[in-house]
Amino acid sequence: MSETTRAPHRQEFPDLAAWTCPVPLRETPRVVMGHGGGGALSAELVQHVFAPAFGGETLAQLGDSAAISLGGARLAFSTDSFVVRPLFFPGGGIGDLAVNGTVNDLAMSGARAAYLSCGFILEEGVEIAVVARVAEAMGAAARAADVEVATGDTKVVEAGHGDGIFINTAGIGLIPPGVDLRPQRVVPGDVVIVSGAIGVHGVAIMSVREGLEFGVEIESDCAALGGLVADMLAVTTDLHVLRDPTRGGLAAALNEIAAASGTGVVIQERSVPVPGPVANACAVLGLDPMYVANEGKLVAFVPREHAEAVLAAMRAHPLGRDAAIIGEAVDAHAGMVVARTGLGGTRVVDLPIGEQLPRIC
Repeated sequence: MSETTRAPHRQEFPDLAAWTCPVPLRETPRVVMGHGGGGALSAELVQHVFAPAFGGETLAQLGDSAAISLGGARLAFSTDSFVVRPLFFPGGGIGDLAVNGTVNDLAMSGARAAYLSCGFILEEGVEIAVVARVAEAMGAAARAADVEVATGDTKVVEAGHGDGIFINTAGIGLIPPGVDLRPQRVVPGDVVIVSGAIGVHGVAIMSVREGLEFGVEIESDCAALGGLVADMLAVTTDLHVLRDPTRGGLAAALNEIAAASGTGVVIQERSVPVPGPVANACAVLGLDPMYVANEGKLVAFVPREHAEAVLAAMRAHPLGRDAAIIGEAVDAHAGMVVARTGLGGTRVVDLPIGEQLPRIC
């Protein structure tokens, strides 16, 4: 065969050097988007970079917030950064998301938030009216959550070195006596309860970002969960662990709890509340609702003897009216989460590597 006939054939091969892997390789010398996704890459970054550098028993808890003692009081202390795009979306925006996200992190320790700090990183050129709209939303969300923004900071970066507005918040709150929420308290037989429909926030963000329409508008579930948690603790302080399934979704939260507690988790797939529009959107986009982020939901591991009373209290609260029992902690397959499907089979629900939908919180 002549060189002239072989050349076109060689050109048909794809340019492998130009390919981008949607699931980044684990052995990477540089930060990739998956490191911020709340999955295995995020965990490895914390485990191998930040935890060894900072040390300390408090950091080693690796909860949504740290439980600390100060002057005889038990405090919850948390910080979070918000880089959501777009800045405004159905059901909320980066301002109320920043308040509610930190309030919820404190609530997962059983604490009612008292004070927040707020750091704005603004890109040169962003409209002052946009900054004001975000600040006003933060203030309204703080008042609704009964928390005070007590201190803050503002920095401006050159045009092209940011994405409009980034926000960092930190918060502190008091943990009531007798409350001890941590995954190490989970034992086989604990009942797993989710406070409502999952996947709503992530799909709401994607629909706006990509200009997709799914027949109905899907609004974010962004909300402050302090009141719901207070009602649950009023039933019993003997809740074992709470988590808000944000980055990495319900799957990541369950896997983190299973790994930290050394128990297995079994969920009934049909019992997990997924609203029809979210299920349809995920089917179109090729997503699993279990891995899609939420911003106004929690998952609780509750001793079996308290489960029904706690569930009733959750359903009596506006943010828990669709709460459901979805599974239990078990002796088998320690550290692993499995789902029993509607067809009678079983599938492993792994910890995600990165995140299906980047930049959603």
